[in-house]
Amino acid sequence: MERKQVRLKHYDYSQNGAYFITICTKDMENSLSSIVGDGALDVPLLKLSEYGKSVENEIIKMNGIYEYLSVTSYIIMPNHVHFLIVIDKPDFGTSGAPSPTNSIVAKYVSTLKRMTNKKCGIDLWQRSYYDHIIRDEEDYVMHLQYIDENPKKWLLGKDEYYA
Repeated sequence: MERKQVRLKHYDYSQNGAYFITICTKDMENSLSSIVGDGALDVPLLKLSEYGKSVENEIIKMNGIYEYLSVTSYIIMPNHVHFLIVIDKPDFGTSGAPSPTNSIVAKYVSTLKRMTNKKCGIDLWQRSYYDHIIRDEEDYVMHLQYIDENPKKWLLGKDEYYA
């Protein structure tokens, strides 16, 4: 069976811009965090598990490693992680666009998964990931809001990854 190609064909995922990424745990296991209402539905409490803390530590650590890439916002949900990556590198001229699987975004996601798997001692992640190329400021703000409101959606059972 041939795997479905989920990256945008012929798009250079190493070019400057913002990207909304979602990675899911293997078998959608609720192993990264728990979310409780704590009496106030509009301000849910997100409590990271040890695995979730490892994911957060790697995101923070990797923000200091990648010179032209930063995660500007993220949320570690029970069985998935959403984050916004911004690439802002100087223009060195073009030498041909790399394939999507050889891009900065793909390398970042692969490294994050590999490092958290190693740190946790288990295979945490599903094989692929979801990406959305941020098209403009309005799209960026919409995805920031989505990240911010995701725990509330989870409590209401309206998160698309709710399990």
